[in-house]
Amino acid sequence: MTASSRHILVIDDDLDTCNFLREIFEEEDWRVSSALNAEAALAAAQAQKFDLIVSDINLNDRLNGIALLKTFRGVSPSTQVILISGFGTLETAIESAREGAFDFISKPFNVQEVIATARRALQCATEEGAAENDALKEISARYASSGLVGHSRQMIELYKEIARVAAFRSTVLIIGESGTGKELVARAIHGNSPRAARSFVAVNCGALTETLLEAEMFGHTRGSFTGAVADKKGLFEEAEGGTIFLDEIGETSAALQVKLLRALQEGEIRRVGSTKPVKVDVRVIAATNRNLEDEVKAGRFREDLYYRLSVITLAVPPLRERREDIPLLAHHFLRRTCEETEKRVTLSEKALEVLRNYDWSGNVRELENSIEHAVLHSRGHIITEDDLPPRLRAPKEPQLTLDEKLFSDLPSLEEIERRYLIHVLESVNGNRTRAAEVLQIDRRTLYRMAERFGVKLDGE
Repeated sequence: MTASSRHILVIDDDLDTCNFLREIFEEEDWRVSSALNAEAALAAAQAQKFDLIVSDINLNDRLNGIALLKTFRGVSPSTQVILISGFGTLETAIESAREGAFDFISKPFNVQEVIATARRALQCATEEGAAENDALKEISARYASSGLVGHSRQMIELYKEIARVAAFRSTVLIIGESGTGKELVARAIHGNSPRAARSFVAVNCGALTETLLEAEMFGHTRGSFTGAVADKKGLFEEAEGGTIFLDEIGETSAALQVKLLRALQEGEIRRVGSTKPVKVDVRVIAATNRNLEDEVKAGRFREDLYYRLSVITLAVPPLRERREDIPLLAHHFLRRTCEETEKRVTLSEKALEVLRNYDWSGNVRELENSIEHAVLHSRGHIITEDDLPPRLRAPKEPQLTLDEKLFSDLPSLEEIERRYLIHVLESVNGNRTRAAEVLQIDRRTLYRMAERFGVKLDGE
């Protein structure tokens, strides 16, 4: 690491002190940023990585230097922290050391002491940073085989959580927006567990009617309903010894929730049309993009089932909160699409910039679809911003008002309903779960409406 690439954050509520430290550090050819309060300092530390933080302890703010130190160590363990104070005491120095500060300096400053201490801290940061980078590369590679891609702080924390919970058989609830990769997290848990050699079975609880979903999960006996011409095992039995993944668990009916609760409590299921219990040894992992606590309060989800499912809860971050992973993901999807299409293209810097700046309401799934679109539309060997989907690269054109779109030609009530469905889907970028929430219907009803009106849903 060259001197000019080292970045220091100076925090002091006294502007003169900030300017003084900036001046002496810049003479060493170090880059310097500054913050006059705790809020600005936290925002800066979360937005970028610093090699060294030099902070006053006695900030006139809600957080003092010691509290900030604890937060900084959590955000970036390899970043070194030097604390400074005009009221230095032995107790303060001891507390600083105990909380992980590299060193403690009292005011008034000895310039040579400050520079020497900063040099030692930066050397230590370089060594620890190299070790941390090796560890992050190792853990990122470990989960890449499960389809998870990312080396942001949020993803590394998620990898660590996966490693911690994989060894147990406790139920896991994975929460996150649509398209964030919740099934990939579930597969990573299974793949790193003692059950990895057995089946991983995924069920989309929002894609089937209640009757079909129950028969799919628990199996059925011959003659139990029209079309049941033979006994059939359910997916719980198919997953024996392994893991069953219940995606969109928040879409299940009250009656099915009772049966799921019994399966979790008793470790047994009953096939549709049978009174004979069947013992099953299955680890259950569930996922939802809904707030199940709110669903419980609203009476739409059983409280006892919620607590059974959420023994361990993992949150998958949306893509807009880990933008540093966007280039990595984009190139990952680019390589895969190129292999599938036998095309050889690369992303231009301007195209990457567009990808970085987009908010990705559809998350990783939307990014994947956008890269596929760009590859298929590219004419040369370089994907430009013009090859990306229009919604990513251009400001939205003025739209007709809702009244103009729905009523200008005096349509029938059925036509208004069709147009409103299309309007809602466009406004949420095709996110089916979000569209169902806006329309205040469940996803199965949304599928039926789309089929009735001939409206194509994304992904179909």
